[in-house]
Order: sequence, then C-alpha cells, then structure tokens
Amino acid sequence: MSEVLQGHARVSADAAGRGLAVEIFARPAANSLAEAASLMGVTPGDIVKSLVVKRSDNTFLFALVPGGRSISWPKLRHAVGVNKLQMPPADIALAATGYERGTITPLGSTTAWPVFVDESVVGRRVAMGAGEHGYSMFVEADALIAAFGATVADISVPE
Repeated sequence: MSEVLQGHARVSADAAGRGLAVEIFARPAANSLAEAASLMGVTPGDIVKSLVVKRSDNTFLFALVPGGRSISWPKLRHAVGVNKLQMPPADIALAATGYERGTITPLGSTTAWPVFVDESVVGRRVAMGAGEHGYSMFVEADALIAAFGATVADISVPE
C-alpha cells in the first residue's frame, strides 16, 4: 500500500499529474490580506481564496475569488444553475476536501468537486493556499482553469 500524501505534497503531486506548473513555498503567518500580499510581494488581488461551497444536495464546489472580493451569492447561484448554496461549517469543509480552512485548494482535494473561478483572475499569476498552513503557491490562473476545466464567470463583488 502506498503512502497517502498530505498537505503541500498532495497539492504538488496532483499538479504534476495534471501537467500544471506550481511554485510551492513556505511563508510566515499573516494577520491580514494586506500583510500576506506584502510578505509574498504581490497585490492583495493576486491572492486567490479557494472557498468550498455546499449545494442543497450535499455535494460541493470550489469558488475561487481574488483577495479584496467576496462571493456574490446571486451571481454564483446563477453560474452554478441552482437556487441554494451555502458555506459549510469548517468540519464539513475538511471532510469534503481533506483540507482545513485557510489551506483549501482544488489541487489534491480528496474529492474532485467542480471549480468556479471569478473572471477577474483570468490572465494573472496568482497566489493560493497550498494544502497546509505555512505554505502557499504561485500558479498561472489560465493554466489552473484549463487543468480543471473550470467554469469562469463573474461570481464576486468588492468586499
């Protein structure tokens, strides 16, 4: 039986399997989006949050939204084609993805849920969580979108 990969090793293995180039790096903890962006040498909008969202049928999806923006529930419901979505409690998000909040990414998720990406990240190099506290990754958003066959739509509003 093979060893089960955890954290950023799981992210790296999934990226490699998809032919997706990612740069995973250790980073210090940050107390705010602005501080995190400063530590990584990017703008807050270059940091993409991977949010796990629960559908009414108890399935999930990933919503990728840039820093400084939040999910627009009406827009996301329209893009998904459902009338009810919600953020699950932290323990449910962990069970759905294998990742704790703050580390969630579609890469290496224990279940391959559909991915919805806010249109504002298209064409950008972005920073994202890398499956483990203390690590982030850089990835080309367009390559990530292609690797997952993600749906790109206007799904966010300014915070």
